[in-house]
Amino acid sequence: MSGLNWIRISVILVFIAPFPLFLTACSHAGSSTVVSQRESLYDRVIRTGKIRCGYVVNFPGCIKDPNSGKLSGIGVDTLEMVASKLGLKAELTEEVGWGSMLEGLQTGRYDLVASPVWTNSNRARLVDFSAPLFYSPVYPYVKVGQKKISENLDNVNSHSVKIATIDGETGEVIAKNDFPEATKVSLTQLSDISQLLMTVVTRKADLAFAEPAVTIQFMKSNPGVVTVLDPAHPIRVFPNCWMFNRGEMEFKNMFDTVLAEVQNSGALEKILKKYEPAPNTLFRVALPYKMPGK
Repeated sequence: MSGLNWIRISVILVFIAPFPLFLTACSHAGSSTVVSQRESLYDRVIRTGKIRCGYVVNFPGCIKDPNSGKLSGIGVDTLEMVASKLGLKAELTEEVGWGSMLEGLQTGRYDLVASPVWTNSNRARLVDFSAPLFYSPVYPYVKVGQKKISENLDNVNSHSVKIATIDGETGEVIAKNDFPEATKVSLTQLSDISQLLMTVVTRKADLAFAEPAVTIQFMKSNPGVVTVLDPAHPIRVFPNCWMFNRGEMEFKNMFDTVLAEVQNSGALEKILKKYEPAPNTLFRVALPYKMPGK
């Protein structure tokens, strides 16, 4: 090869060799630009000073005054306290049902579900949760005097047994997972617990799953019509958490930190006592420390 040809080849290689690297650099730069255009939930609420919230009316987490429409409850009061400590405002903008609350998060209509919800495997695939505010025991309730359902529920998994459920609510998950052979009596997602329990009272269903804090309210107006099976052993104990979209870890870390502050100060305990319908119907979050000498 002549010296002149070698020089020409060398010059061509100098210009060609960096070209893939240039393309790679452009590709990375483009990806970086696309990623940076997506504003995180944390960045958005800090920028706007607002948290847009959907809510499900469900005692004692979220209570709606029938006259004024004002919202209160454990989830609402605690959320407003946490938001205030962060210099933010919680805007409760949309009432939703158990079955539609996930859709509103995923389509961006709101940032967070203000009503504390129970965690379960179906929801965990789609959303993230805050640390728990409190825990709810869940029991099976039956009509007083019934003889069909045994205390240990060993005869419930049968087509002849009817379980009342609300679409999208956790009681439906319990029924499907634990008693797949039982007949399900489904109510629409906007039904409340009183309607669920009335299906048991009227014998349209044999049992329903509910938490004592909610059932006590029903029993005040309907004394002596339903009873809990085996009160010493709840069928489930669920954490009550705020719910938001997956992957928003900066937002979650911020909220969990302030929620821990509210718990440790005793402020959350005051809110729980305010809305707890009877002692020991709401289980508390265990303290993460032990006092010296205890």
